[in-house]
Amino acid sequence: MSDVRHVLVLPDRDAAEEVAETIGESFPVTEEPQLVRDALAGEDDAEDAQWLVVVEDPEGAMDAAALDAFVAAWDGWREAH
Repeated sequence: MSDVRHVLVLPDRDAAEEVAETIGESFPVTEEPQLVRDALAGEDDAEDAQWLVVVEDPEGAMDAAALDAFVAAWDGWREAH
């Protein structure tokens, strides 16, 4: 199976940090999730930035629907690739 990377989009840094800290309780995370600030083009206000949590899933073991439901609890979503 090919490597899979899940990108979870969160509305703010606090939500992203909480998702990164708790995702391992519900999913088989083998590497620490990466937090990335995603500022939109032309955006000056850092408060409006979205935050991404990038989760590696080398075995493709994470259920996409379960990830969708998990991240929705923080008003986020999973980017489909």
